Amino acid sequence: MRIIRYFFEYIAIIILFSLFKLLGYRIASELGYFLGKTFGPLFRSKKIITNNLNKFDSSLSSEKIKIISQEMWGNYGRILSEYPYISNFRKGDLDKYVKIENVERLEEVKKGQPVVFVSAHFSNFELMAMIIEKAGINLSAIYRPLNNKMVNSIMEPLRRKYICKKQIKKGLNGVREALKYFKQGISIAIMIDQRVSEGQRINFFNYPAHTTTIPAQFVKKFGCKIQPVHIERYDKINFKISFDEQITVDDNVDDAFISLRLNQWLEEKIRKNPSQWIWSHDRWK
Repeated sequence: MRIIRYFFEYIAIIILFSLFKLLGYRIASELGYFLGKTFGPLFRSKKIITNNLNKFDSSLSSEKIKIISQEMWGNYGRILSEYPYISNFRKGDLDKYVKIENVERLEEVKKGQPVVFVSAHFSNFELMAMIIEKAGINLSAIYRPLNNKMVNSIMEPLRRKYICKKQIKKGLNGVREALKYFKQGISIAIMIDQRVSEGQRINFFNYPAHTTTIPAQFVKKFGCKIQPVHIERYDKINFKISFDEQITVDDNVDDAFISLRLNQWLEEKIRKNPSQWIWSHDRWK
């Protein structure tokens, strides 16, 4: 049954990508928003999203939870509609639709030692690695392959060609590959908001959550800096990417302390605009 479902998902993605490309960026985004709000809830548990939002803020009313959830699914849909335009963004549309704050921090990275770029699944998260690589920084990005291998066969080449050439598959082998790249002076980019079984249980909105310690391990091993990156959608089809102040720590702190600081940074960004973060992952499982 799973193979059949994956096949139909694969066909649906091909049809949708073709349709989005025909419609043009603005109309495709509106259609993606509608499709996300309408059909997104069919693919993920409403209970998980509600439980996550209650952990985020127990004072949220059921109506507010509904609004955040709907907007999150709408953002999901917009991201889907933007994949056929990834090549346009890479080749020139970035200047039309993306504003960059503190871009001088990228110049500092280019002149110095490699860093660990950290971010999360905000807005169209794919654009962050593209911006960094296009700025001339030698970058590798850790990613999680899609469960649907047929759909992944579309998405992975797209990411390698237009987003970040050096894609590292999540897992122990991926960590080894990232270490090899880092020793060669190549920075890494990692999303810190996914649940990882090999991580530590670190407080996230006051609830322990399995959290990756990879950034902390790199800091302890190489004495490198962590460069947080955030992306925010505004006016439906435009984006603002900000490179926040780099995070440095004393030599005597442990992985848990560093990871907690990163979770606190993540909390701050989520509070700013909760509907642009993906609440459908079972983050506190």
